[in-house]
Amino acid sequence: MSLSLSPIDRVDHISKEDFINNYLKPRKPLVITKATESWPALNKWTFDYLKEVVGEKIVPLYDSSKADPSKPINAAAAEMKFGDYIDLIQKGPTDLRIFLFDPIKHAPQLLDDYRSPTDLMGGFLDKYPNMFFGGQGSVTFLHYDIDLAHIFHTHFNGRKHVILFDQEWSERLYCIPFATYALEDYDIEDPDFDKFPALNGVEGIEAYLEHGDTLFMPTGYWHWMKYLDGSFSISLRAWDRSWGIKAKSLYNLTIQRKFDDIMKKNYKTRYMSWKEQLAIKRANKALTDGRPA
Repeated sequence: MSLSLSPIDRVDHISKEDFINNYLKPRKPLVITKATESWPALNKWTFDYLKEVVGEKIVPLYDSSKADPSKPINAAAAEMKFGDYIDLIQKGPTDLRIFLFDPIKHAPQLLDDYRSPTDLMGGFLDKYPNMFFGGQGSVTFLHYDIDLAHIFHTHFNGRKHVILFDQEWSERLYCIPFATYALEDYDIEDPDFDKFPALNGVEGIEAYLEHGDTLFMPTGYWHWMKYLDGSFSISLRAWDRSWGIKAKSLYNLTIQRKFDDIMKKNYKTRYMSWKEQLAIKRANKALTDGRPA
C-alpha cells in the first residue's frame, strides 16, 4: 500500500512558448530554479531585513491543530509581533505559521525587489502578493486555493517539501464538501491505509524547494507543504483564461463560502461531523468505482 509520488519537472530557465505549450495549457506543475536570479529580493530579503522593515507589526499565527468547527477555516491560533515571530522560527522547530501575511502593504519598498513572470504569461492579480512564513516542521494542510488562480510560489532562506495532486483525485483525498480542503485526520506523508483506504494508489507529484526556487502550481491543484527549515515564500497569482474557471472561483468565494460559514455558525460540530462522514463515503465510493479511471 502506498501513495504514488513522482518528481515535479525542474528547469533552470524556460521560454514563453515552451512554458505555455507544455505547462500552462496542459496545467502541469513546474519548478523553475533560476526565475528569480534578477530579483533584488534573492539576496536582500534576509530575516534581519524583513524584521527591520515590518518587525513591529502584529501578525496572526496558525498552528497544525484541527479546525474548530465553529470558526472560519483560517482562524488564527495566536498573534505576536512579526519580529518576535522571526526570532522564534530561527531558534528551532515550531508548528506556528504566518498565513497570507502582506508585509509589502506595510513596506511598499519591497515592491521593487521582485518581478512577476510576465515574460511567461499575463493575468497577474495582486499588487500586494501574499507571503507565508513557517518554522521548521510546520505544515500547511492539504487544500487547493479557493480562488482557483495559477500560482508562482517562490521560496526563500531554507527548504520546503511540497506534494501536489490533480483535481481528479479530489474524492480519493477525502475532500470536505462545501470546502477546498481535505479531511485533517490523516498524515499525507505517512497515511494509515487501513483507516483511509481510498488514499492507496493515489498519484501525486512532489518537489523540494530551496532558496530562490519557483514552483508553478496550475489552477486548482491540491497542495501540502512542510517547512524543513524556518523559512518563507511569496505567491504571485494569475487568472486562468477560462471563463468557466473564473465563474467557479466567484461561486467558491461567494455562495459556497457564505453557505459554509452560515452552517458552521448554526450547527457547529454536528455540521462538521456530517461533512466528514460524507467525505469518507464519497472517497470509499470513488475507490470502489475505480475512479479516477
